[in-house]
Order: sequence, then structure tokens, then C-alpha cells
Amino acid sequence: MIEDKNQERTPLSHLGEFALIEHLTRNFKINHTSTLKGIGDDAAVLNFKDKKVVVSTDLLVESVHFDLSYMPLKHLGYKAVVVNLSDVYAMNATPTQITVSIAVSNRFPLEALEDLYAGIETAANIYNIDLIGGDTTSSNTGLLISITAIGEVDEEKIVYRNSAKPNDLLVVTGDLGGAYMGLQVLEREKEVYKVNPNSQPDLEPYTYIVERQLKPEARRDIIKLMAELNVTPTSMIDISDGLSSEIIHICKQSHVGCDLYEEKIPLDPVVISACEEFKIDSTTVALNGGEDYELLFTISQEDYPKIKANPNFTVIGFMKEEEAGMHLVTRAESKIPLKAQGWKNFND
Repeated sequence: MIEDKNQERTPLSHLGEFALIEHLTRNFKINHTSTLKGIGDDAAVLNFKDKKVVVSTDLLVESVHFDLSYMPLKHLGYKAVVVNLSDVYAMNATPTQITVSIAVSNRFPLEALEDLYAGIETAANIYNIDLIGGDTTSSNTGLLISITAIGEVDEEKIVYRNSAKPNDLLVVTGDLGGAYMGLQVLEREKEVYKVNPNSQPDLEPYTYIVERQLKPEARRDIIKLMAELNVTPTSMIDISDGLSSEIIHICKQSHVGCDLYEEKIPLDPVVISACEEFKIDSTTVALNGGEDYELLFTISQEDYPKIKANPNFTVIGFMKEEEAGMHLVTRAESKIPLKAQGWKNFND
């Protein structure tokens, strides 16, 4: 974490746990009638009436999921919220509340946590969600953030991973590989900085992919768009661990096979040029890079006319019978079995 030596630092010990929570959350507003009681009691109280409730949680650990040498704390707070909301949207649900728990070492002053919570607050305002609770504790290993997202949805509109059918079309939003290539740029500049702390990186040519890594967005707009188009996916998942991993999740849980067409995978020109610069195959990056937080879903062929002219969607594959297996169809029209080679925890 790069620090300004002249910046005022307030030790967290000056506040204590409860005063710290009150200080960091004092500006958060309540936006949803389903939030009967937020922060300030032993537990939050929610009332969703006739809606079904979806819950998702993620844990982010310093030096495993993020590097504070190039990840600003405000961006980290924003991203930590967004990656959780993405899971809720992947259920075709609307996120309404979050809880935020953090563990911090004594190297973090109050001002650092104010930056972190400023990012959390920005995300809460943009995505219209309520912060309703959480916890703080000390850590000997840096910063840990755990966020739980809660959402609501009508039962008949819930979309699971396990309901894709043979002959469905496989569709993805946006483009892929940007977050991974943004990470490669940031890691390269970090190494340059270690050698020469006076060097100033020129990130302008990489703005798009660096933002895809540091400040991703959850595809709330897609959920609204599909409702307007009267399209209900037969299955859906968000792309956090890589395209191939997510396709395999859908196929295994739905008991179907799939042909994914390499030539159809959407890639931004900045991603392609960065792949050439780093001498990395762009298809490999799209399949295994992860952290794009786009939505991957299947639709019946009857719904294809509703999406075919929309630039937000790309049909990239075709679901088959389970015994057909899961394959990448290359540009040379050969078939390669899909493998999950994206993000894996607990690797040596």
C-alpha cells in the first residue's frame, strides 16, 4: 500500500469497534421498504412479503484476491460490492441489501478505512442497495473483506444454473478477457516500479482493461433489458472464474453438452492488442481469465429473434445432449474438450 507520508493517520485504537462501525457507516441511507431495521441493533430486520430471497457471499483476502500496491482502497470497496451483486443478478434477482465485515491489521489507519467505505458507499448508491450490518475485527495478515448480498425476486422469474436444455443457444454479454489483461498490465508496472520507484507508468492505452480489473460493473442493465425484451434465460451464471469454468458449471448441473465456437467469442480490440503485446493467446485469456463479471446464459431458440439485433448479446454456442460432451470448436473447425483452467483456490 503506497502511503502519503504527510497524510494524517488516526489509529483505529482511538475509536474501538463500535465507534468505528458507527463512524464508517454514518452516511449510508436506507432505500428499500424491505429494510425494516438496518445497522444499530443485534440484527437487521427485513420484510420481503411475497418475494423470494436470494443470498450470496464472497470473501476477499489481501495478497490472494487483491494487491494494494495498485488497487486503490476506494476501488477495492466498490469492487467488493459489485462482485457480490453480480451473483444476485445471475439469479435474475434484484439486490437490495448487503452486510460488510472486515478484518484489518494495525498498519491501516482510520483514513484508509474511510476510503474503503467510500467505495462501498458509492456502489451502494449506484446500485441502490442498503448496508444493513457487518462486523470488524483485527487481523495479523492484512486486510480481509467479507460481503453478503441479499436480493429479491418473484419465484417464477428465478433462473438457476441447472435448467439448460439441448438445442438452447449459449449467450454472453459484453466482451471477455479484459480484466485478466488489465491485471497483466498492472503486474508489469508493479515490477517496473520496484526497479525504479521514480518511473511513471503510461496506462492511457490500457484504460479500458485496467478499469475492467480495478472497477468492474455488475450487469444490472442486462436484467432490465431482458425483462423489456420478454426474454427469460433457461439457465444463467456470472463469469467470475473464466468462461470455460462457467460453461462447465451449467453443463454439469443441467446434464447437457455444449459446442462453444471460438470465432464467436467477443473480444475488445484493446484486449486483442494487449494479448499480442504480452504474447498470450486471446482465446486462452477469454476462456480462463475470469473476473469479467459478464452474464453467461442459455435461451430457447424461440427467443433468438428478440436478441439477435442487440449489441449487448453474442451467441457463442449451442447446447447439446449430455453424451456429446463439452467442446471448443476452433476457427479451424476442430473440436477440443473444454477444461476448467480459470481461478482455483488452494493451489500450491
